[in-house]
Formats: sequence, structure tokens, C-alpha cells
Amino acid sequence: MIFYITLKVALRSLWANKLRSFLAILGIIIGVAAVISMLSLGAGARKNVVDNISKMGTELIVIRPGNKGHRGVSSGRRNMTINDAEEIVKNIKGIKSISPAVSSNSQLKYLNKNTRANIQGVAETYFEIRNFEIEKGRIFTEQEVERNSRVAVIGKQVVDTLFDEDDNSIGKTVKLKGQNFKIIGVLKEKGDQGWFNMDDIVLVPFSTCMKHLTGEDYLREINVMAEKNYDLSILEKDLTALLRKLHNIKDEDPDDFHVRNQSELLDTFSSITQTFTILLGGIASISLLVGGIGIMNIMLVTVTERTKEIGIRKAIGAHNKDILRQFLIESILISGMGGILGILGGISIGYIIEHFTSFSTVIELYGVVLAVFFSTGVGVFFGYYPARRAAMMEPCAALRYE
Repeated sequence: MIFYITLKVALRSLWANKLRSFLAILGIIIGVAAVISMLSLGAGARKNVVDNISKMGTELIVIRPGNKGHRGVSSGRRNMTINDAEEIVKNIKGIKSISPAVSSNSQLKYLNKNTRANIQGVAETYFEIRNFEIEKGRIFTEQEVERNSRVAVIGKQVVDTLFDEDDNSIGKTVKLKGQNFKIIGVLKEKGDQGWFNMDDIVLVPFSTCMKHLTGEDYLREINVMAEKNYDLSILEKDLTALLRKLHNIKDEDPDDFHVRNQSELLDTFSSITQTFTILLGGIASISLLVGGIGIMNIMLVTVTERTKEIGIRKAIGAHNKDILRQFLIESILISGMGGILGILGGISIGYIIEHFTSFSTVIELYGVVLAVFFSTGVGVFFGYYPARRAAMMEPCAALRYE
């Protein structure tokens, strides 16, 4: 009953000074909305990174020639061969699929149209390893790889560049380096990954690419897909040990190849975006701090204005804790109402950012809960001093105050 009366008095006091109360609440609204919207922006960035890396393949290990040192990866190495891929299949456990890969950039022509295309020579397993899906047609087969067949699967952007919108590209013949290739499939759209557009690509059998396009017998990389739930760190160690043996590398010499674990890459980028999210949230929290200072300022003014009221309450029997509770509840009400409105504002800002900009946002429950606790804590922390100051007033001095 006492709490209900105290709450009623607190609400009446806030309503009596509507503009002042609104300005105090506004600081909390802005702070909470900023925290939630910034955390949602960081979570959206993290989700984008995870999705983009997942599009490139999961459970993936990529082996490339060249030593990875403190200055990056040395280039010009030509020591990765088909024999390496074959030995990996024979000797390493935990592998679901493997695909050698070579690459070439050349003109792709169809009738009077042409484009500069990224040509990837791969095995038929590459589509599963790298999460490529077929929209039309089919992928090439193992027999076509063995026969050096001149067949190609092309990306959506290549289709849009070379063919009319209503034209069926399947079965058409295009020229790569003056040689005819038959289009047998079109890939589903994946989108630009920033550093690599996965829709501007032409996939051909690696044997065909090596014989007819590059004229070389070394590989650009070997893609290894691990069995589900297999420990990639163990697989990485096994691959490293085998390749060092195949390349006759002495114990004291560095690797002439480097192994990239996709899960490690995912963890690294997730860690970076997590730091970015914390930074954004920390910056936004400063506005909550400013809002808290605003609450303290308003409550100090309120205490000063109501000094005589405090004296009367004490004179008729109110204890220090009753006065403390009354002003503390007023402070918590300000921060609580600001927190609720701030949550709605933060969620709205997140949706506005996502729908009217190129950034993605993800509203996470922990961000909302964090903002609520933070705003309540601000109310308690910055409201305690004015409330205590009111509670410690001497009744006689308060009654004589003008």
C-alpha cells in the first residue's frame, strides 16, 4: 500500500512538470535507441560476413602454392599438381570431396557480344564444395572431365551480358580463346562477395582448362571438403604433413604451400565484427550516460523546489527511507519510460536502416535486454544522489527554506 501511494505521488510529480520530465526522458530515449540500433547494425554486419563466407563453402580447407610469411603469400610458385590431389584422396581420412582448381582470365564471345570472364577449371565435385547450385541445365560429369570435354557452366552475370533476357543460353556455343565451348548449365545467383563476384564466372573441367586454355600442368589451388563434424584442425595438420612429405621439404625448411581453414577464417571475421559491434555499442552508450546526467540534473532541481514539502513530510513522521524511496522511484520511472520508448525507437531505426540503405540489421534479444538493464541502472545510479540528498535534509531547515 505504501509503495502504491509513493508511486502515485511520483507520477503526480512528474505530470506536474511535463516538459521537464519529457526532456529528461528524451535523453534516455535517444541513448537506448542509439544502443539498440548500433548493436543491430553490428549484428547485421556479422551475419553478412558469416553468410558470405558460408556461400563460399562450409567444412572447407583450401590449399594453395606459396609460402605464407609475415609479408603475405609468396607468388609465382608452381609446385601444386594433380598428383598432390590424388595422394590426398588416397592417404587422408575425413575427406568428403576434393577438387583441384586452375584459373584463367580471357574473352568470352557469343556472336557479336563479348565479355572478360573469370574462367575456373574445376572438378565436378567443386559445385558441392563451394555451394554452387544450378538454376538451368546441369553440371559436367566425371566422364566429361576425363575426356577433356569443352563444356561450361556459367554464372548469372555472364548470362545477362551475353544473352538476351528471354534467350535460353543452354546448348549455345561460346568461344574461349578462340575455342568452342558448349554451355550446359547456368548457376543460381549468389551475389557480389566484395572481393570476388561469384556470378561473373565460367566453370569448365579442370582437365580441359589445363590442356586448352592455360597450357600448364600446375594447379592454382586444391579445395577439400571435410566430412560433417570432422575436426578441421586435425585434417589441416594431416594435409600439411602429407604435402611436406610429397614436396620433400626438410624439417627446418618452411612450407612451399599454405593451408587455409575456412572455419578459422569465419572465426576471424566473426571476431572482427564482434569487436566492431562492441565499439558501436560503447559509443552509443555515451548518449545513455549523458541522459543519466540529465536525470540527475532534473532530480536535483526537483529536490530544491520541493524542499518545504520534504520538511512537512518529515515533520508528520516520514522516515529518511521513505523520502529516499519516493525520489528514487521518480528517477526510475523517468529512465524506465525512456527505456521502453527507446526500445521501440531503436527497433524502428533498425528497420529503417535496413529498408532504406544497403546495410543489414539484426535485432537481437540480448541487445534489447542490455539496453533495458542499462537504462534502469542509469536511473538508479544518477537518481540516488538527489534522492539521498532529499532524505538527509533536516526537517526544521527544510521547513524554513524559501
